Amino acid sequence: MASKAQKTAKYIFVTGGVTSSLGKGIIASSLAKLLQARGLSVTIQKFDPYLNIDPGTMNPYEHGECYVTDDGAETDLDLGHYERFLNVRTSQANNVTTGRVYHNVITAERRGDFLGKTVQVIPHITDELKRNMLLLGQTGDYDIVITEIGGCVGDIESLPFLEAVRQVKFEMEEHDTLVIHLTLIPYLNSAGELKTKPTQHSVRMLQESGIQPDILVCRSEHPLPYDIRKKIALFCNVQVNSVIEAMDADTIYAVPLLMLKERLDQRALYMLDIYNDKDVDLDSWKTFLSRLKNPMDSIRIGLVGKYVELHDAYKSIVESFIHAGAANECKVNIEWIHSESLTSDNVVEKLENLDGVLVAPGFGERGIDGKISAIQYVRENNIPFFGICLGMQMAVIEYARNVIGWENAHSVEMHHDTDHPVIHLMKDQKDVSNKGGTMRLGAYACRIKKDTLAHSIYGKTNISERHRHRYEFNNKYLKDFEEKGLIATGINTENDLVEMMELPSHPFYIGVQFHPELKSTVMNPHPLFVNFVRAALTYSLERKTVESLNPLIH
Repeated sequence: MASKAQKTAKYIFVTGGVTSSLGKGIIASSLAKLLQARGLSVTIQKFDPYLNIDPGTMNPYEHGECYVTDDGAETDLDLGHYERFLNVRTSQANNVTTGRVYHNVITAERRGDFLGKTVQVIPHITDELKRNMLLLGQTGDYDIVITEIGGCVGDIESLPFLEAVRQVKFEMEEHDTLVIHLTLIPYLNSAGELKTKPTQHSVRMLQESGIQPDILVCRSEHPLPYDIRKKIALFCNVQVNSVIEAMDADTIYAVPLLMLKERLDQRALYMLDIYNDKDVDLDSWKTFLSRLKNPMDSIRIGLVGKYVELHDAYKSIVESFIHAGAANECKVNIEWIHSESLTSDNVVEKLENLDGVLVAPGFGERGIDGKISAIQYVRENNIPFFGICLGMQMAVIEYARNVIGWENAHSVEMHHDTDHPVIHLMKDQKDVSNKGGTMRLGAYACRIKKDTLAHSIYGKTNISERHRHRYEFNNKYLKDFEEKGLIATGINTENDLVEMMELPSHPFYIGVQFHPELKSTVMNPHPLFVNFVRAALTYSLERKTVESLNPLIH
């Protein structure tokens, strides 16, 4: 019997111009969602032009969140959008940087792979870029591979990426590739006009790189009249129905429906010569949006962290609250609390009106005293608490100090000589000197004890969650903690690592060493967030009931 022919993927490239932060990742994710809703198999990859191998060592203030995949890749936060929209896992292959490309080429040169030739940007760097661009499409798993090119057209560091795209487009058949260019159509109040000139210049820059965009997606605060679309089409050398309006939306999750209305998916399929007459099935997505936009209740959750000035540093946590809020038909209002601003003197003022507190991940000593103060307050006042990674570790330190009585208990990350190192360096991290890509990264198994809060949340004993840390709970002290009431309810049995801790005497108090926010999606909101929001909602309703019965209670 003849073997089944391998599926041949087609490629969509998404570039951006005029300015950064226009939302290439959201447009790519929205188009992928529409194509997926038509029954096509789609994946998205991000090519970043910076020289870091990955964002693992980059400051969250500069780059935002470092997203981690199941296979342990530290990647750009846009991969989180890809997973949240598509409900499909990404991997190391979905994020490529200039740093990784140059590293691969230089390593090959050191091996002698180039037979004495002079190694150059063209063809060696562009060949490595093309190899990575086409890699996922050659697996036979996908109908379409969407590649988002980071940065703006005109950036010096993006030039090799655009050259690689030009070569791919030149080397492949006419309908096998598609270039979508995202631009901005600003509105000048003084003139009362939408201005197309920035888009024209951006397209001209792209054309100077040898690339003619096939579709223009135009971000704007105002609708694009037909005459404006016609003008853009005329001067940018595209057809009028290839000029797509992308109005600002009240939520990123509404963008797929806006792109559906603009027929972006139909236009892409036509230009890729893909026949697909299936209806777009977005019923579940529309249900989610309806619950998101029409909540029955609202709660206030305090997010205590050290990078709160840049909300993108906690992007996956924020989105997980959106997913969990919709699941509970509840609007989650996040109160951003800088951990450095919290002290034992003002903690009551800052936290007393909250319905729940999440203590966020992080690294280093700055702001940890504020996190410990926050945890002590919510523990003593039965306010729902959720600690993630460093948040769990701070909960352990707080409990050691204020319940067990070890006043100087600490993590060796901050104080190496503490008498009670309740958090210490993982065994396999002790000889690690390089910082990049060397933490405990990716998905690891966890076994949950029955008859615990964790077990009631997950509904099973064996789970897998993603990690990004070097320090862990010190099992030397586990017996002391459990005798005093803070118990380990989730364990990685392979290395006996404590993954989850909870306080059974508290209405909702749970800390996890892993990062559950990295696995929450629109279609599968993470159960820890769903149950935390539910606990906060219960706490809120109970408090409102008490206050209504006794107006003197504030």
